[in-house]
Amino acid sequence: MSNKDESVFSKEALMGTQAGKEIMKQGLLRSKGYRQFNQYKEKTGNEFQGFADRFVMSLHKAIAADDNPAGTICKFAEEVNSPELVPAGNVTDIKARLSSPEDLGDRVKRILNSNFVKMTFPVFNALFDGATQYFNNSISEESRNAVIDGHIIAIDLSEPMDRIVDKDEDLEYLEDYKFMNPYILAIARSKIAQGGDIVLKAFEEGFRDARVGQYIDVKLKIKPASISDENMTECYKKYRAVMGTAGRNMALNRRPLGDIFHLGMAKAGECVGCGNEIEDAIKNNAVKVPSWPLYFAINTGDVRRGFELTMAKSELYLDEAKIALDMLPESFQLKPFLEFLFLTVRHYNQHWYNELVRRAPFEEFQQKIEKLMS
Repeated sequence: MSNKDESVFSKEALMGTQAGKEIMKQGLLRSKGYRQFNQYKEKTGNEFQGFADRFVMSLHKAIAADDNPAGTICKFAEEVNSPELVPAGNVTDIKARLSSPEDLGDRVKRILNSNFVKMTFPVFNALFDGATQYFNNSISEESRNAVIDGHIIAIDLSEPMDRIVDKDEDLEYLEDYKFMNPYILAIARSKIAQGGDIVLKAFEEGFRDARVGQYIDVKLKIKPASISDENMTECYKKYRAVMGTAGRNMALNRRPLGDIFHLGMAKAGECVGCGNEIEDAIKNNAVKVPSWPLYFAINTGDVRRGFELTMAKSELYLDEAKIALDMLPESFQLKPFLEFLFLTVRHYNQHWYNELVRRAPFEEFQQKIEKLMS
């Protein structure tokens, strides 16, 4: 299993959850799902650095070739309707700093250290291979890598954007991230376009939906008391649209697998989003704004109950993701992989919930929420 915090999938951690125990059992029995998943985990270990190197090289080349970075950044900020993504510092100085491959490589390494990136890299490889086998078509290794790389890079774009908005990580590098954002998006688009017009079209539609979710997220940060189930559902487009679109395009936007992958990845992404909110609450010693734990805590008046209901919400998302498994054609060879994947998602959420209960910071969290709402 791949995760930002590798201890989440340690033997001790796996023993602490029902899903983790099932993972260990399948590992001992060498189940088909375990073997398929382990194959792509090993593939990730062998190929992830190559992907990172390609990313840094493309980014360095794009930055060096741009004679008007200030204009590029302003155009990007306007496209995503986020003026706060324009650097406050001197753009020329930032460009000079990031012209160093070492410094640029450091920033890329930081934003690639993301649960969504690490958890999805092996998944996208598996989905792409499964779709290629199902449709019995051939595609060059270059085009395959381009489509997968492009979607991983697009997902990775959410990392610097979230860190800029949340201001909870890498504070000394936020200006650099603001500078890098438009080039990251341009590289993602260029690579995804190699999959064809229908693949690029699906990406652009998903990216627009993701921006809606990001916009609502920012608005709720400014006015947390306005949180509701409806705007939280809209906010979660930032997970649903990006992950679902990536799933769709691993089948090059072809039915039936394109629709099935979209459903499974979108709902799995939302499920992981719930676990991520619990992990962030522990890391930041406060309930995240906005988040499902905040919504439930405000409406029940009980922070602990808020996290219990967030876990229930995550299970609903995962149940929807599992519907995708029942839609898969009988000839699709990687269904056991996906079943095992969803087991790892459930363990991830259970692990962080158990850790929260063990620490029991609920009274402190309640006080912070009351202050926030006053």
